[in-house]
Amino acid sequence: MKPRLQIIVTPTRAGRVGRKLGDWLCSYADSHSNFDVELIDLATINLPLFDEPKHPRLHQYEHAHTKEWSKLISKGDCYIFVMPEYDHLPPSSFVNAVTYLSNEWSYKAVSFMSYGGISGGLRAVETARLMVNAVRMVPILETLPIPQYTQYIDENGNFRPNSTIEGGAQAVFDELFKVNNGLKNIRPKF
Repeated sequence: MKPRLQIIVTPTRAGRVGRKLGDWLCSYADSHSNFDVELIDLATINLPLFDEPKHPRLHQYEHAHTKEWSKLISKGDCYIFVMPEYDHLPPSSFVNAVTYLSNEWSYKAVSFMSYGGISGGLRAVETARLMVNAVRMVPILETLPIPQYTQYIDENGNFRPNSTIEGGAQAVFDELFKVNNGLKNIRPKF
């Protein structure tokens, strides 16, 4: 059975480009990786601001939305977060989604597809790395930054990457696969 890669699109605001990038990444992963791939769009999950009374590490969730989020994320073996950079930071929807859970993320490899202006969203990724470490995710070195991303959006609004971006995606898939194999036996069972 192939490991499950969950590609999580983090922006939720109107006019976002993240879903187009996530759709492309999901399609590319389907044909260029050793994963079963699932796309998750935070805009359709509709998590309210974190509202659980008990710490997520206790895994004693009261709200249906948290239980559903936990069940969905528990199916993943590794993750790629698709994120823009907002004022040098990841979107608040990313922070909120990660905050809801703890054990579900533990000892799972993670990477990022980021986009923005000249930095390609890398400043947001550096902040996001700190956060995922706090819930015991294991960020790999390889990421997929898309600087000046609008140059890759065609007249129909579709994402059209070049061969450098495709090669970067392949490097991310390959490393996630290796690291996932090393981590799968130490993940908590709950």
